[in-house]
Amino acid sequence: MLYIACDHGGFDLKTKVVAHLKKLGIKFDDLGAYTEDNEDDFPVYAKKLVAKVAEDENNRGILICGSGVGMSICANRNPHIRAALCKDINTAKLCRLHNDANVLVLAGRSTGVVTANKMVISFLNTEHLGGKYARRMKMIDE
Repeated sequence: MLYIACDHGGFDLKTKVVAHLKKLGIKFDDLGAYTEDNEDDFPVYAKKLVAKVAEDENNRGILICGSGVGMSICANRNPHIRAALCKDINTAKLCRLHNDANVLVLAGRSTGVVTANKMVISFLNTEHLGGKYARRMKMIDE
C-alpha cells in the first residue's frame, strides 16, 4: 500500500501529487494534513505514515514538508524506515535501486509539481537491486 502525508509546508504539493496519483489510478491512503493550517506539525504526520509503512515491507510512503528535512529526520528515527529526501528524478530512482528506500521525501517549497510527479512514479516503479546493495543496507543495522 502507498501512504502519503504532509504538513502545512507540503500541503500544496501534496494536493497536486494526490491528483496525479488519482489520475493514474494508483491506490493510496492520504494520512493528512488536510489544510494549510500552520498548526500542522510535521512529526505528527511523519509518525502516522511511518507506522503504516513499517507494518509491511511492501508498503511505501511519500512525505512532504517545506524543506523535506524535518520529515526525513523524523521518519528515519524508525529502524524499519529508509526515508530519502530527493530533489530530482535520478535520485528518486537511485534511492530505490541502491538503498531500498521505502519512503520518498519531497520538499514542498522547492520542488516543482512536474518534477515531483515524475519522482513519485520513478520511486514507485523502481525495484531494489539487492546483491551488494542489500549487503550494504544490512551493514547499517550491525
